[in-house]
Amino acid sequence: MGMADQGLPRGAERAIVRSMETPDTPETPAGDHAGDHAASGEGSGEKAPEPTGIAAQNWDTAAADPQYRAAVVDLLGALAYGELAAFERLAEDAKLAPTLEDKAELAKMASAEFHHFERLRGRLSAVGEEPTAAMEPFAAALDGFHRQTAPSDWLEGLVKAYVGDSIASDFYREVAARLDSDTRDLVLQVLDDTGHASFAIEKVRAAIEADPRVGGRLALWARRLMGEALSQAQRVVADRDALSTMLVGGLADGFDLAEVGRMFSRITEAHTKRMAALGLAA
Repeated sequence: MGMADQGLPRGAERAIVRSMETPDTPETPAGDHAGDHAASGEGSGEKAPEPTGIAAQNWDTAAADPQYRAAVVDLLGALAYGELAAFERLAEDAKLAPTLEDKAELAKMASAEFHHFERLRGRLSAVGEEPTAAMEPFAAALDGFHRQTAPSDWLEGLVKAYVGDSIASDFYREVAARLDSDTRDLVLQVLDDTGHASFAIEKVRAAIEADPRVGGRLALWARRLMGEALSQAQRVVADRDALSTMLVGGLADGFDLAEVGRMFSRITEAHTKRMAALGLAA
């Protein structure tokens, strides 16, 4: 079912798809944690505004709205399955690592991802939801993304872990700014970097320095990851009624359509900065 079939504002689905595919020039520069800045007000030189509406409520109060509760369960389910998939993928990528030290580093990252999964699974159980049922609706989209973007070597795996996962994290951080305080804190904690960034930057830059031809191949790979990640986000949003309604402002404090466009512009700008950090052209 698409967004247009869910009682959303006319043109909402088209506007979201367009904003994902061809973002406008961002109005606010985004760093490596664009959504963190959106949630906290960092980088503006001004004190972050006090939360209002749902963002000022705790879970017990906000969850009295059944549609909001359903949206949060969707969000936690998607995040939990994403963390579980990241654990599996990093464990597989460790097999491609050229040294024992690199294998150990990836194993450490995989362990951190599984810890994040356990926290999300525990939270779903604590609010009376069955974790497997909450994750199941997102398995096909996420598995499809990973099939479409299976790395062919060690360096592609590093770029995917850094660039691909960061795009998804930016999206969830943006949404977190609209969540109740308890859920927001949990989401931001499980999106903490597990060591991907500095490790990937060091290894990819060293590979490019050793063989500059590697840079062109990895730049094309990263562009493909960007397109696939945004398509995945589109599918996740479009397929879940409560989540899509929250995203386009059907719930209190949600995004309006103009903000959806700005959000994906910030995500695209953050991607460009990550590419530069890797020594790759966006």
